[in-house]
Amino acid sequence: MSAVIEARTLIKRAGRATLLDGVDLNITAGEMVAIIGPNGAGKSTLLRLLSGDLRPSGGKVRLKQRDIRTLTPRELAGHRAMLSQHVNVTFPFTVEEIVLMGAGDRSPREAGGLVDAALDDVGLTHFRTRQLPTLSGGEQQRAHFARVLVQLACGEVAHGPGLLLLDEPTSSLDLRHQIDLVEAARRRAAGGTAVIAILHDLNLAIRFAERLIVLNGGRLAADGPRADVVTRETIRDIFEIDAVVHTGDDGVPYVLPQSMRAPSPR
Repeated sequence: MSAVIEARTLIKRAGRATLLDGVDLNITAGEMVAIIGPNGAGKSTLLRLLSGDLRPSGGKVRLKQRDIRTLTPRELAGHRAMLSQHVNVTFPFTVEEIVLMGAGDRSPREAGGLVDAALDDVGLTHFRTRQLPTLSGGEQQRAHFARVLVQLACGEVAHGPGLLLLDEPTSSLDLRHQIDLVEAARRRAAGGTAVIAILHDLNLAIRFAERLIVLNGGRLAADGPRADVVTRETIRDIFEIDAVVHTGDDGVPYVLPQSMRAPSPR
């Protein structure tokens, strides 16, 4: 199966600092991938490079076989949708107006069904006429997720399965809505969408995706099935903690942190 998104020897520098160093990736239609790693590992930088929001200092990103640098903003919007970590809206738009923005220049009549479906997906149908700034942080995050789902759906009508990028999508959500968001993303993947999400909650990442990508110090530390990646040794090396890794009855591993890693003897 051909890649929806691929990166070759991807490098990003900021002044003298190297934020990302030689990352190679290949993600196909229908895959659900979680990116994990410590703070400052380069996770958000990688996602922004894959989205086309940042230009690499070296290497290439190809979206559906095209160099992402050759795509116009409108073309990008038709093939990939991204939910950023922080989205601030201070104008008194209603939830429905925010979600409809994902439809671009489509009229409310044309996009109405997609808006209704997205609001239902995130549990905000009864909030559609509320002004966004009056909602809680978690409710606002769900509204922006619905907007991204509408953008994705509009693009997929025209171009087939696309790419959904999520940067810390559950950071302000309670446990129930974390699971709801993961399930909504899983439904998109079942329809052929390639889904990539940055998640700090390791157990949620394991539950979210069968494939995990581990970044550390701007480099690709591991990339593979969750059962292979989630080991006590990997967690100790990457996150500098001791942890016990168990396997549930469904075969999915889960992590129980124990303590900070003991310092190496000098």
